[in-house]
Amino acid sequence: MEVSTAAGEVGEPTGQPEQTAEPAELTERSEQSERLAAIEAAVAEFNRRSAHREAVIDRLHEENQRLRDGVHRAILEPVIADLLRLYDSMLREAARLAAAGADPAQGRLLESFADDTLLTLERCGLDEFTADPGDPFDSGRHAAVSVVPVDDEALDNTVAEVVATGFVERETGRVRRPLRARFHRYDPPAPDTEPDAAPDTEPDAEPAPAASDETENRAETETPAETRAEAPARAD
Repeated sequence: MEVSTAAGEVGEPTGQPEQTAEPAELTERSEQSERLAAIEAAVAEFNRRSAHREAVIDRLHEENQRLRDGVHRAILEPVIADLLRLYDSMLREAARLAAAGADPAQGRLLESFADDTLLTLERCGLDEFTADPGDPFDSGRHAAVSVVPVDDEALDNTVAEVVATGFVERETGRVRRPLRARFHRYDPPAPDTEPDAAPDTEPDAEPAPAASDETENRAETETPAETRAEAPARAD
């Protein structure tokens, strides 16, 4: 007995084309894409303007800070200069009293005042720096007060004695006042020169020039003064 299959059984192609999307759906998708692109462009423009605004704010803040620093420096500059002179003078006076053998309490009192002045300078934004004997000369941080001659070439252009410490601005690193010190200067020794020895014998004296024949003849022919004086007397 044969089993027949009906046309259009499962697994056989029907031969009908697939259905395409509706035109209305395609239009809606296109509009959505355009709206998304517009939103992205608006967000990018907003970010650009925000970055520009922040840059302007940062620049204005920097200018304002520089202006405030300039005003601050202009106001404190005379005060800092006076504090530096006061600090140096108190240390010098304390050293003078110690060298003169005065009461040590007076020197300690002046040193305590100098320490308080140093704290005030630090609150104004300055840091103190110093140098040790033998340190090389630094043109950006040192100032020579005088020189100390030495015969050791290795010590040339090095610190001999610190006269006054230096100060640098903490924020900018600018040297507010250079360190003042005496520096070694190499002076090579002069070469030893011995004086020339005096000759043992004096040079022979030159002989007196011989009298000429004319001089001798004139001396023989001249009459002595006494003879000329007696001649007229005998004639009388």
